[in-house]
Amino acid sequence: MPDASEREAQRYYDDFSDRYERGRDSGYHRMIDDLEFEVAAPFAEGARVLELGCGTGLILERIAAIANEAIGVDFSERMAQRARERGLEVRLGSLSELPFADEQFDLTCGFKVLPHVSDIDAAIREATRVTRPGGHLLLEFYNPWSVRHLVKRIARPAPISERRTEADVYTRWDSPRAIRRLIPRELELLELRGVRVLTPFAAIHGFPGLGPGLRRAERSAGSSPLRYFAGFIVAVLRKR
Repeated sequence: MPDASEREAQRYYDDFSDRYERGRDSGYHRMIDDLEFEVAAPFAEGARVLELGCGTGLILERIAAIANEAIGVDFSERMAQRARERGLEVRLGSLSELPFADEQFDLTCGFKVLPHVSDIDAAIREATRVTRPGGHLLLEFYNPWSVRHLVKRIARPAPISERRTEADVYTRWDSPRAIRRLIPRELELLELRGVRVLTPFAAIHGFPGLGPGLRRAERSAGSSPLRYFAGFIVAVLRKR
C-alpha cells in the first residue's frame, strides 16, 4: 500500500501527464533526453531493460527500438497510459516495491525519478534486486553542486498543471560524494556521467546560433572533469 506521500506524488504526476511532453521535442528538454539515452544505449542494445519511472515513455520508446525487451514501471496511471499508447509495455508499481522477480534484467535505469522518491534507499535496493549479477544500473541524481540547483533555488517553481507547481513534489539533491554513500555493497561504481554541465538556463537553447554548439559542448563535458558540476549525475553501476 502506498503511503500518504506516495499517494500525493501519484496525484502530482497524474496532473503533470497532460503537460509533460509540451516542448520536449526540441531545445533544452530534447537535449537532456538525447544525452540520457546516449548514456543508456551501449548497455541497452540487445538487452532486457527496465526503466524506472518511465513516465510517458519518451526515453523508453528509444530504448525499446534497440533492446531485446524493454519494460517500464511507473506509479502514475495516466503517465503509464500515455506510454502504452506508444505501444510500450508498462506496469504500475512503486519503486520501493517493484512488481518483478529477482534478477530479471540486464539493465535497470532511472532518469529524473530517484530524486522524487522519499525512500531512496529502498528504491535503490529494489533496482539492485531485479538486476542480474553482471548486469548494469544507470541511476540519475540531481546535483546540488550545479548551476541548475542555484537557478531552481532562485526561480519561482514552474507550473505543471492548473493546480500544481514543481514545489508540490518531494525533491532531493545528492552530490557526487553523497551518491557514493547511497550505493549498496552489491554494486560497483564504474563511473559518473554528467548531463547539463554547461547550460546556465534552459531558454538559452532557444537563442539563434547557440543551441547546436552548446549541445556539442554538453556531449563532451559529460565525461570530462566538469561532470561533477552537472545538473544531473548518472551513476553507471555493475551488479557484482
